[in-house]
Amino acid sequence: MDIKQIQDLIRFVSKSGVNEVSIEQENFKITIKTNEPAQAVYHATLPPPAPVAAVAAPAPAPVAEPVAAIADTSNYITIKSPMIGTFYRSASPEKPLFVNVGDEISSGSVLCIIEAMKLFNEIESEVSGRIVKVLVDNASPVEYDQPLFLVEPK
Repeated sequence: MDIKQIQDLIRFVSKSGVNEVSIEQENFKITIKTNEPAQAVYHATLPPPAPVAAVAAPAPAPVAEPVAAIADTSNYITIKSPMIGTFYRSASPEKPLFVNVGDEISSGSVLCIIEAMKLFNEIESEVSGRIVKVLVDNASPVEYDQPLFLVEPK
């Protein structure tokens, strides 16, 4: 591991909010610790807008796709991240997504890419089934063992 890779790793650790990362390779070991406490994530809900007496124009269509509620996840398999890095749903911005909700997958299907230290690692499915939910936003940092997908097994 050269100094550039170590600097990239330090930047990644500081941006991702991880408190500690250890990497061990043949004849090399590095541990990076931050002094910052873990970041808390807060979600706020705004009250609905007041009703308008008369509306001349129709309401605009929603921009985001509606998300189907998943009531019982006990019969689904969770595919988790095998490493820390940045999660990508396609090989590049102009390429199609590897998988979408509703897609049938088989063992060995590429689901996503996780970039770690400038290395792009294809993550393959170990199960066959149907993608029920993508749990991570594209280009987001992921932690080791973080859930990425919910799959309904065949």
